[in-house]
Amino acid sequence: MARLLSIDYGRKRCGIAVTDVLQIIPGGLCTVPTGELMRFLSDYFQREDVSSVVLGLPVQTNGAPSENQARVRTFAAHFRKQFPHIPLHFYDERFTSKLAHQAMLESGMPRMKRRDKALVDEISACIILQDFMQSRAATL
Repeated sequence: MARLLSIDYGRKRCGIAVTDVLQIIPGGLCTVPTGELMRFLSDYFQREDVSSVVLGLPVQTNGAPSENQARVRTFAAHFRKQFPHIPLHFYDERFTSKLAHQAMLESGMPRMKRRDKALVDEISACIILQDFMQSRAATL
């Protein structure tokens, strides 16, 4: 089997999470500056077998597109052109940043570490991936 990879796409940086090769356990991988994301993905795909990518889709609480959604969709179009062999799935990312902060707080992480926005993005990508996996399992 191959890994699943998720992206929490942001204006400045993107959180990345992946599963193990059996697609059982999601985990945070890293945070990448947005301008370097395509190069990072290209390098990663050469080293690791990835069966599909899950891209967080920013949606407001009322279901309307958020201001970042246009950037995410533009990135998705570039991704599909550069990596046509890798399926790309959108997944609603509402509340992932809030859930990431909550997870950091519940884990006892010190306040200064909780202020690390890059870590929040990485944890958010992990939450997106975990939720995607759970929704997929529910449909089986």
